[in-house]
Amino acid sequence: MPARLRLGVDLGGTKIEIAAIAPDGRELLRRRIANPGAEYEAILAAIVNLVADAEREIGEPGSVGIGTPGSISRATGLLRGSNSVCLNGRPIKRDLEQMLEREVRIANDANCFALSEATDGAAGGADVVFGAILGTGVGGGIVVNGRVLDGANAIAGEWGHNPLPWPTDDERPGPACFCGQSGCIETWLSGPAFERDHSAATREMMAARDIAARAVTGDAASAATLLRYEDRFARAIAHVINMLDPDVIVLGGGMSNIDQLYANVPHLWGRWVFSDRVQTRLVRHAHGDSSGVRGAAWLWGKE
Repeated sequence: MPARLRLGVDLGGTKIEIAAIAPDGRELLRRRIANPGAEYEAILAAIVNLVADAEREIGEPGSVGIGTPGSISRATGLLRGSNSVCLNGRPIKRDLEQMLEREVRIANDANCFALSEATDGAAGGADVVFGAILGTGVGGGIVVNGRVLDGANAIAGEWGHNPLPWPTDDERPGPACFCGQSGCIETWLSGPAFERDHSAATREMMAARDIAARAVTGDAASAATLLRYEDRFARAIAHVINMLDPDVIVLGGGMSNIDQLYANVPHLWGRWVFSDRVQTRLVRHAHGDSSGVRGAAWLWGKE
């Protein structure tokens, strides 16, 4: 009989978090420890110990889902793109399955965010959900009818590494991106990109939250920076709407805390969406920092 208890693990660069979720969505337990660092075996041992301790405390075994930056290569079965670089090129899924003596499901952290919000969060009950993370980087995940869409190359939802659409002359060729291209959406819409754009216009370096706060209070330069951001975000997300036509777009990451985005961007994106009416909803996350670990648990579904 399949396990009823859902264990989700959020494997981050600096911390590892576990949550135990009941089938009805109740959170039964949550633990967080520091990531052991640069040793592959130590990270795996930490995950195994967290699972064992959670099952011992609750008194029953559970399914295990893991969210992490990066993805499992379809070609090799090895992890790629993790910010815990010691995990890259390693068979983490196979090794954890051997250590835990059960199947383990692993997904990109943006996919886990989208799944959490689509299951019992801000987009609960929607058929097609796009989860967009606007933080240090820009990532995304797609959920269709309650299931994560991975894609043939395990990169579905990676909108951050497409070029900013409909660029103006002063946006070409765009900032260099770590992926090797220039002008990627990530180089315009991440938190550091927002700060860099403001600095370029004002020669004043400020934190993103302070720029947004000053824009609200009437600071003209900060308001102009936010207007540029809203315009670029509207163009970028219009591409997603044109291709995916989601019911709901849920925002996460630090930039998702800017209230004006939810009011202003839907009034802008219609210019670029190929429809006479845009019914897609733009919403803020419901679970916040908990979405990654909850989404990892829901990789096994609710029942």
